Amino acid sequence: MSAFLHSRFSDLEAYTPGEQPRDKQYIKLNTNESPYPPSPAVLAALTEQDVADLRLYSDPEGAALRAKLAKLYGCGPENVFLSNGSDDILNFAFMAFSEDGAVFPSLTYSFYPVFCDLHGVDYRTVDLNDDFTVPVERLKDTGRLTVLANPNAPTGVALPLKEVEAIIESNPDHVVVVDEAYVDFGGQSAAGLIHKYDNLLVVMTYSKSRSMAGARLGFALAGRGIIQDLEKIKYSTNPYNVNRLTLKLGEAAVDSDDYFRKNAAEIVETRTRVTEELRALGFTVPESKANFVFIKRDGLDGGDLYRKLKDRGILIRHFSDPRIADWNRVTIGAPEEMTAFLAQVNTILKEEGLL
Repeated sequence: MSAFLHSRFSDLEAYTPGEQPRDKQYIKLNTNESPYPPSPAVLAALTEQDVADLRLYSDPEGAALRAKLAKLYGCGPENVFLSNGSDDILNFAFMAFSEDGAVFPSLTYSFYPVFCDLHGVDYRTVDLNDDFTVPVERLKDTGRLTVLANPNAPTGVALPLKEVEAIIESNPDHVVVVDEAYVDFGGQSAAGLIHKYDNLLVVMTYSKSRSMAGARLGFALAGRGIIQDLEKIKYSTNPYNVNRLTLKLGEAAVDSDDYFRKNAAEIVETRTRVTEELRALGFTVPESKANFVFIKRDGLDGGDLYRKLKDRGILIRHFSDPRIADWNRVTIGAPEEMTAFLAQVNTILKEEGLL
């Protein structure tokens, strides 16, 4: 840190991304990426002319992609906002809608408190129930920006849509952000509610089910007023925040909706198998509606399991938060990757005398 950094950022604890080691080849089950490539249409979308046109700025409105997403989700282009990954949208939301503070679960996407600290937002958290479900009543009538990851991370547990709607309905004077990064793996989307509630902002991403984490493309659905608010922030920071190539790839991905939904269904099938086998090995595994599972084994330290698997060439995600130090998050990879993971877990349990 230099001597020039603004003092208000001196104690800022930045978000820690999942590790991306390059010392050897790993089975990567730590960052919730898709094990499948983008659709053939996405792979074939770019032409030599597209590359040549990189000399030109991208369309700041992303009009063609917004129109396709609007058709897919049953709304108008004026209800769609595009940005450089869903994190960018969440950042804008904390900037724009948190004048009265913010509230979110205490165990959720760890970027939320970072955004609050970055923008000087007063925030409070509500503890999850013992089964990791979100305490719906404590997110009603909050008097501040309310943020809900559904399905939640890192637990994978989802609220049914009727309970999400109850939260939205009870906060008419403040924005409710529903972060649906993982909704395509079994959750119920609140996207259809944007016409009913003008305080709802639904945030989605191409990084998970659409297999485009490296493209950095996110989008949000909301009433026109909220979209205009986000556009004001965007045009005050970086108007060309989605590049030309990503916009075109994003269009091809929308045209391949059946392809990514098929892949999501395969991930769900693999998740079911992995959950059953882990439970048979004595693990506690909450019911996940995401492309990962959250796991704990009595008698086995979560950090030790992470390190032992890493030594064997398999990466999972371990968190330093003492509340979940015995837990690990495991991305659902390809079937053969998960077979290898389960085999190594079985071996570790035997070595520890737990089987």
